[in-house]
Formats: sequence, structure tokens, C-alpha cells
Amino acid sequence: MPSETGGKYTGSVFDELYTLYGNDVLRTAYYYLGEKQRAEDICQDVFTKLFLYTGDITPGKERAWLLRVTINACRDYWRSSWAKRVLLGPPMMELLPDERDIFEERQEREELAKAILTLPAQFREIILLYYYQNFTLQEIASILGISEGTVASRLARGRYKLEAVLKDWNGDGAK
Repeated sequence: MPSETGGKYTGSVFDELYTLYGNDVLRTAYYYLGEKQRAEDICQDVFTKLFLYTGDITPGKERAWLLRVTINACRDYWRSSWAKRVLLGPPMMELLPDERDIFEERQEREELAKAILTLPAQFREIILLYYYQNFTLQEIASILGISEGTVASRLARGRYKLEAVLKDWNGDGAK
């Protein structure tokens, strides 16, 4: 059981991992859940788990570990009875600001993010990890604990479903 004072990933190691991967964790949670405040809560939970973690993370695989924990936390949230009772539909999207965006690109990204949120979770998470986090099919398979062939198949079907959603999109967020 982890101690309350922290596990192996404390001090400067923790700070370095947070600096390197904090934004990736936050964006993954945000794109998965579509709600900024809930994504911030998940991000905090993930780094609390890292702080208390007493096991070993393979050097160079810290990002994959953090994103796997993030996805699992998002899944747990959606499975919770509170989420099923309180949330009646996907929340309105507001993109996390990125200084490189210009207005038109931001609108396009917002529409794409809304469309991604309409996909079933099994396709949504693969698309997020592949396109937004730049993981390879092999890395995604390792993160999700599924075969590489399944990842490739879900990515192809997810693209097809996303294309269909975008074709039907009428601009006001409804299909």
C-alpha cells in the first residue's frame, strides 16, 4: 500500500513528469470526457496516483503509463452511477486554449472534437491516442491491453464512423 508521503515518483522526478506530460494527461481526459472541470479533476487524480505509486515504471514508458491511468480513470467516471444519473448527454465543448490557434482553425477543431465525442468509447480512445497523442498502433495495444490487430481494426472503423458523422454534421452540433 502506498505511503501518504509518496512513493517512488516524488520531488524532482514528479515535477519533471508533470511538466513533460501534464498537458497530455489533461487534453486526453478533456477529449475523452468533453468537460474541462472534470478533465482537471481526472488529471489531478492521475498525478496523485503517480505520487503514491510504489511500483516501477519502465524508463521511457512514463507517458504511456500516465495515459493508460488517465483512460482508465475516464472509463471509471463514465461507468459510475453518478455520471449515468446526472449527465443527460454530452456536454458542450469548449477547447482548451492553444496560442497557436487562429479563429477558423479553432472552430474546425471544436467541430471535430464534438464529432469525436459522438463515437463509441472503443473508437474514440483509439483515435485520441493515435491522432492526438501520436502513439503507434503497437504502443496503443500495450496501453489498452488489446492486440495490435484490434487497434488497427478499431482505428479503421473509427475513421469510417467519424467520416459519416462529419458528413451528416449540419454546423450547429446536431446530426
